[in-house]
Amino acid sequence: MWARMPITSLIADETLEEWPSRMDTHLAQPWDCSSRNHSIIVMDRVSSSPWMCKIGGKFFKGRYLFTVDYTDSHISDDPAQHKQSHVLQLIDSGSWTGNIVALPNNRVRVTNPALWVTGEGAPDFRPSQYIHTAEIHDSYTDPDITFDNLYNEEK
Repeated sequence: MWARMPITSLIADETLEEWPSRMDTHLAQPWDCSSRNHSIIVMDRVSSSPWMCKIGGKFFKGRYLFTVDYTDSHISDDPAQHKQSHVLQLIDSGSWTGNIVALPNNRVRVTNPALWVTGEGAPDFRPSQYIHTAEIHDSYTDPDITFDNLYNEEK
């Protein structure tokens, strides 16, 4: 029975030398779930790559398990607030080794020199703060453009 249990009650399903130290919930999962509706996805391209997890101002190694992507709420559908929770198992992380964490994009770093050039410091980009939609363009109200499909006869 795992319903309504905090993430801090979970540990890795593998043999450990000793039980990991219990983490504070705000370190293991800095954001509450932003919606009751979500999807579980696995990012195959980076699933086997080394992940770095920023927890309490320090970096720890993690093993990627899956990602929770939230939807259908005023928070999760706002581009400036949208968050995903990357669920990872902490490895080689001292007394926290074996704990499960759920971290947002800005608290993880995936690195794999076989796939891309790695650098130092924070990434050089800013997340999009806009909702992108085709139907907001003025041409959407013109039926000759909106319904210009294979069966539309030329004039």
